[in-house]
Amino acid sequence: MIDGDVYGPNVPIMLGIQTQLATDGEKIIPAEQYGIQLVSMAFLTGDDAPVIWRGPMLHGVIQQFFREVRWEGIDYLIVDMPPGTGDVALSLSQTVPVSGSVVVTTPQTVSLADTRRAVRMYQKLNVPTLGLIENMSHFVCPSCHHESDIFGKGGGEALAKELSIPFLGRIPIYEPIRIGGDTGVPIAIGEPGAPAVKAFRSAAEQLAAQLSIASYAKRSIPLVQVR
Repeated sequence: MIDGDVYGPNVPIMLGIQTQLATDGEKIIPAEQYGIQLVSMAFLTGDDAPVIWRGPMLHGVIQQFFREVRWEGIDYLIVDMPPGTGDVALSLSQTVPVSGSVVVTTPQTVSLADTRRAVRMYQKLNVPTLGLIENMSHFVCPSCHHESDIFGKGGGEALAKELSIPFLGRIPIYEPIRIGGDTGVPIAIGEPGAPAVKAFRSAAEQLAAQLSIASYAKRSIPLVQVR
């Protein structure tokens, strides 16, 4: 995985990685946790040091993460994208062949508008959208088990239908997801039997199917942008 959010790198926190990147004299050795190899700008700066770069510098570090890292035996290379439609997506489209993108939305109208723009951006960059995931889809009360649609209902699936892209699934609001991200123990590790984990796995399985279709034609290691 590449943490593509250069200005706000937080994937190391979510995976519980506290380290600095090493080299073998030729290339960068990625950090690894839970079987996931990772490079991130967070490994190259202090914990609270801001990255104040213009586009050309950002483009350079994205290229470095691809060309100067010793990736070993990977099946998928996932890029966690920053929000918005900025320089990172353009840099990726100019640097490597991208198998596709996954867009993540919440059900409310303002989020759907941003997601629609992201899909249009990828279309202009000739990057296929492999699917859409609706995050924070609903909340189930742990006491009474009542389901509340805090941010609305069905917006993600309706948008996927409107844009003719696969709908990969809904991820609920579930406190242990947040706790796992804060403590560096993903919910799939900390609570593997939770219904939320089943939602993650279902979305991943559908994405893998879409990637198989896309990578079969390209005969390449799938590279996925997740926004």
